[in-house]
Amino acid sequence: MALLVLSVVGSDRPGLTRALAAAVLSAGGNWLESHLSRLGGLYVGSVLVELAADRIQALRAAVGAVDTEGLEVRIAPAVEGPEAPGEALQLDVVGQDRPGIVSQVTAVLTGLEANIEAFRTWISAEPHSGAPLFHLEARLRAPPGTPAAKVQAALEAISAEVMVDISLIPAP
Repeated sequence: MALLVLSVVGSDRPGLTRALAAAVLSAGGNWLESHLSRLGGLYVGSVLVELAADRIQALRAAVGAVDTEGLEVRIAPAVEGPEAPGEALQLDVVGQDRPGIVSQVTAVLTGLEANIEAFRTWISAEPHSGAPLFHLEARLRAPPGTPAAKVQAALEAISAEVMVDISLIPAP
């Protein structure tokens, strides 16, 4: 069996998920996992699919038909391997929205050689003032030998500059 990742982007409209699911099924594939959303007015996301190795061309043909409906679909082989070593951590960042928060937080994580395994951001309205409030959630993998306290300290060192609250806990 082959594991494939489908990356999708296109103009959002009803029926796109159905068209993609039908293409996967018509090729004999099994839809395992997905992250799909409306972002910037576009339908974007990724889907992990499993199917027989001799059915990959059938999947390419089936998603090609979806592609003609205005949804760009790229197919890449998934890379399966053992879970990365190191401690899994859950990072939450909240603060008034301003440019540069993601850049500064990810610069700290890169400096520590922490891997970002999942990453999500969004804006909400601050409860009292209605001002834009930035939220970041990430699942991290600290490199072996790097304690969570070191990651926490590095993030706290920029929290006042970035003007955010940071929470870091072991990931479930």
